[in-house]
Amino acid sequence: MKALIFAPILFLLVLFALSNPQIVHLTLWPTDVVVDLPLSITVLIAMAVSLLLGAFMLWISVLGARLRARRAESRLRQLQAEIEALRAQLVRASPPIMSLPEAAVTRSSVS
Repeated sequence: MKALIFAPILFLLVLFALSNPQIVHLTLWPTDVVVDLPLSITVLIAMAVSLLLGAFMLWISVLGARLRARRAESRLRQLQAEIEALRAQLVRASPPIMSLPEAAVTRSSVS
């Protein structure tokens, strides 16, 4: 399944690289670093760096939501445990419920 997705993308990247062999002269200001690369490699490197920066920014933005979700789940577990403890306490503390005699139940339902 992965091959069906990546094969066309790989084919397009190879086609792009073969159709753009022109050399580009890159300099890094303020240093004297000079790199001569084919245009296709330069564009692909720029795209890869942009993809990684975008993924990093997305990861940073999702961290806050994940942290809030973990806190909410922790609080939910704490509240559920508290509810169970209160229910158990209520069952222990409540007096037994006395049932009405059968005659009283039938008279109240008739009227």
